[in-house]
Amino acid sequence: MSRILVVCTGNICRSPLIERVLQGALDQAYGPGAVEVSSAGTMGMVDSPMDERSAAILTEMGGDPAGFAARRLTEALLRDTELVVTATREHRAAVVRMHPKALRTAFTVRELGHLADQMDPAALPTEPGERLRAVAAQGVALRGTNALLDPADLDVADPYRRSDETYALMRSQLEPTLESILGVLVPR
Repeated sequence: MSRILVVCTGNICRSPLIERVLQGALDQAYGPGAVEVSSAGTMGMVDSPMDERSAAILTEMGGDPAGFAARRLTEALLRDTELVVTATREHRAAVVRMHPKALRTAFTVRELGHLADQMDPAALPTEPGERLRAVAAQGVALRGTNALLDPADLDVADPYRRSDETYALMRSQLEPTLESILGVLVPR
């Protein structure tokens, strides 16, 4: 099975939303079980359900928060993962410190979205695992092309215990980004 791991801080707001959106689209494209999308937090609030406001946004986006339980990031979760998607540059750094080989597979979600916009989806393999590995490899090769981006444009706002406006900002950052990422992860 091919794997994607999504990482944020508490694993209750950003990463489960990203996880569930990606999982739904990949299940629809490849069938359930072809790609496993999971998530974890660098300071995961173990066994907590998804944050209510993030869950409401996920539901509006067509996802289902039911049955979600937060967990903490471990090195074992990073092994045998084709792609690691993080909420911020700080999370990406934590992933690479924990598992240095992840340098070739870890991207912030917005970084990957920018890089995906530069990829040719038609040139990618159609088998899910090969496609994930190709997206990661092309992402690494294209990484230097993001040099003109403001580093803050690579992070997703953390809405936890913040205003409704911060949740709206998170959503506005994620929706186009996830569309770009799914544009390369899902064959058309």
